[in-house]
Amino acid sequence: MSLRADAAPCGGVVVDLELDDVREARKKKARSIPGSALVYLKGPKFLIYVSGALSMWGDRMWHFAISVFLIELYGRNLLLTAVFGLVVAGSVLLLGAPIGDWVDRNPRNKVAHASLFIQNISVTVCSIVLMLVFSYKKWIEQIWDGWLTVVCYTVVIILADVANLASTALTIAIQRDWIVVITGYNRGHLAGMNATMRRIDQVTNILAPLAVGQVMTLASNVVGCGFILGWNLVSLIVEFIFLSRVYRIVPELSVKPPVVEVDEQSCSEGRRTRTNSKGLQTIMTYNMTTVLSEMTNLPLCFRKLQWFLSTCKEGWRAYYRQPVFLAGMGLAFLYTTVLGFDCITTGYAYTQGISGSLLSVLMGVSAITGLLGTVMFTKLRKLYGLVNTGIISSCLHLSCLLLCVCSVFAPGSPVDLRLLMPYSEPANNSSESGSMARQRQKHTYPFQGGRNQPLLPDRSSIHWTNTTVLFENMPSGNTPESYVSIILLFLGVITARIGLWSFDLTVTQLLQENIFESERGVVNGVQSSMNYLMDLLHFIMVISAPQPQHFGILVIISVLFITAGHTMYFLYARKAKRKHHSNT
Repeated sequence: MSLRADAAPCGGVVVDLELDDVREARKKKARSIPGSALVYLKGPKFLIYVSGALSMWGDRMWHFAISVFLIELYGRNLLLTAVFGLVVAGSVLLLGAPIGDWVDRNPRNKVAHASLFIQNISVTVCSIVLMLVFSYKKWIEQIWDGWLTVVCYTVVIILADVANLASTALTIAIQRDWIVVITGYNRGHLAGMNATMRRIDQVTNILAPLAVGQVMTLASNVVGCGFILGWNLVSLIVEFIFLSRVYRIVPELSVKPPVVEVDEQSCSEGRRTRTNSKGLQTIMTYNMTTVLSEMTNLPLCFRKLQWFLSTCKEGWRAYYRQPVFLAGMGLAFLYTTVLGFDCITTGYAYTQGISGSLLSVLMGVSAITGLLGTVMFTKLRKLYGLVNTGIISSCLHLSCLLLCVCSVFAPGSPVDLRLLMPYSEPANNSSESGSMARQRQKHTYPFQGGRNQPLLPDRSSIHWTNTTVLFENMPSGNTPESYVSIILLFLGVITARIGLWSFDLTVTQLLQENIFESERGVVNGVQSSMNYLMDLLHFIMVISAPQPQHFGILVIISVLFITAGHTMYFLYARKAKRKHHSNT
């Protein structure tokens, strides 16, 4: 018999008993809430979030500061910044595959600790060198007929490049490998962690440059270097402790798939087998016997070179062989664009009469839309699946960019296709062309300092908006005849970021889910190389057409590249769906 039936004759005692049970349950729940919060704060996800936030904050501060420092050191000239950008892009392009292979071949904790140590120490030493150069610049310029200054500049660029390479390795290790293992290969949890890491990146992308910029403005460049130095030392200690704890509390991180060499017959056929944790194997064409015999007969330097070339070759082959190759290539093509808040677009906006304060507001709004894109990604993935989420994000991205195409032909646009013509107009039209040129001159000005930051693939950068330094020589107070064109441009750029970041997260998770564990490092290293390569192309486009009148042409070319990238993803999605239907 139930408690209620037994207690009915007692005149409602059951009500009191039920109320007591409810109160006790509420008390237990109240006591468990702080306990759950404490467990979460000590858990691997939170530790990864904090470690990632510290690392991203330091990276954003450093990327902003090193650009300003190089401009200040070379007398407001862009040469050092351009050299730094080319060195950074070229090094990642060449070393992406070897870095990824190193990540694959070594234990996870050693990779993370070594990358973290090299990155932070390189930034620390570079900050010390910069402080000495800023403090004793006149004295240094007098030594060795000025060659000591060249040595200092070279050391700064090399150390900054090493820090960037170490940051690339750390990003591949943590955000492309550790997160997958921590979530236990659960797709829902993986999507949540990816979205959270991207939100942290979006927030730090706005706040970190503002913070270090205020320090440099209110104090001095030397104080700014000291601030970055102190931040990196503290960040090094905290990140080291947190990553070590994550490695201890997640036993799966200590298990990595070994590289299994096959028998002699397979080796003679040129094959090497890699096995992932689930027992899956992939065959990499690689004539091991021939290569080893050749390398033993060569000097050490040539053996190192041959190993490097073979690693790059096998890395690119592994990338091409992946089932998500088209999706990764599609993402890389999105880097060839001027339709982002980087130096090119902000410089163009400045020539069209947009003030620095308004640009800052627009960048803040773009950060909010980027966060909305991460939220949309998690919602769409739950409702329609990962592949369909990429399709929806691609369509949304392209639809918003149509506004940018319309801006090229809208009132107030400075575009003039005739500027690309190699011949001049006849003399009888000189008066007409002169009047048209004067009309365009009302709202267009040459880029006198708009391309003065490193060629880094950062589509969401607010790093280059210090108008005191970057746009010091630009004319101000001039307004175009119509703001319709610039409004359409920024409306398209800002709204497109929703689909952009949702698509980026989609491809990132596809790479995480479909690449074998033993190849995650090398494949993601090649993906980083492709991103830098396509980003370099967009700077080459700007060098080829640098005037504001050319910007409309750059917009159209950018949309064509983005369309090609999304087309690659559509082809991948079609292939993936066919494979899914055939398996079912």
